[in-house]
Amino acid sequence: MLQTHSQAIDSKENSVKASPWRLSVAPMMDWTDRHCRYLHRLLSRHALLYTEMVTTGALIHGDVERHLRFNAEEHPVALQLGGSEPADLAQAARLGAQWGYGEINLNCGCPSERVQRGAFGACLMNEPQLVADGVKAMVDVVDVPVTVKHRIGIDQSEDYGFVRDFIGTVADAGCNVFIVHARNAWLKGLSPKENREIPPLRYDVVQRLKADFPHLTIALNGGLATDESVADALGRVDGAMVGREAYHNPWWLARWDALYFGAADNALTREGVEAAMVDYMAREAALHGTHWYSIARHMLGLRHGLPGARRWRQVWSDHRLKGLPAHEVMALAQAPQRGAPSDTPAALDASAELAATR
Repeated sequence: MLQTHSQAIDSKENSVKASPWRLSVAPMMDWTDRHCRYLHRLLSRHALLYTEMVTTGALIHGDVERHLRFNAEEHPVALQLGGSEPADLAQAARLGAQWGYGEINLNCGCPSERVQRGAFGACLMNEPQLVADGVKAMVDVVDVPVTVKHRIGIDQSEDYGFVRDFIGTVADAGCNVFIVHARNAWLKGLSPKENREIPPLRYDVVQRLKADFPHLTIALNGGLATDESVADALGRVDGAMVGREAYHNPWWLARWDALYFGAADNALTREGVEAAMVDYMAREAALHGTHWYSIARHMLGLRHGLPGARRWRQVWSDHRLKGLPAHEVMALAQAPQRGAPSDTPAALDASAELAATR
């Protein structure tokens, strides 16, 4: 039965303070980088944020700073790892903890062929003992929680015992938190996008897992795109993880602290958040040489559903304006809301010509 927002909050009042996994934004490749997470943290002080998946090989053999650098404002923030070799996972987890991440999460849910070729992701559900060995190796070297994100099954089998035994084996190795995407992962025949849409959602399986493992923290992921669906998830299990809707409609996060964490209503405005992001763009440019264009892409949904949102997005994504400072681009983007004339194509063309001369 669907709970109201207030019932979801009241019935979990104690866990609001105790569980970091009450509400989180999912790790999403190419999306939840540190710039995206900075935006999300401006909107919600309490939601748990996850990095994109970082492979153990990228950390062991690549540029550690590039993969692990994050903003202190992002806390609470978790690092998601992709890998399968216990020794490599331990080394990568240790690096994550040293860099200040508050959780290490192991990806056992991604079904892409590229990830399968690396022998990790969803295919690891077929090797629960290997996952357990990896979890134990990480638990032994870090003091932060080690968690697992996974599916409810592989391919078209709906055998509940498969996912139940997977969790039981991995929990015995020291994992107490499982984030469960309530769909099967089809390892052949579906693209990653299709794997998020075609296998049916089975929330009852996740709820059954919570009943069978009451001592574990179980969070539900998959298909959560409204306040009602989040409240329903929190009535079933310990936490909810939201994916693409949080990215495409980030302003939704501005309600989360009041709805799900008992915080006072905030005084945020879209214009204020946009201005804070422009300040952040200036800081990133000064410290790291980051161009504002690579940051602005994450906030293109900020005015989702509002009049003028399409034109606002066009301004912030207009490559011809790359030569302008971010605060000037913001002025162009906000001009229609102020009744200014610079929203016309001719005005934008003139601004683009000015940018090209700088």
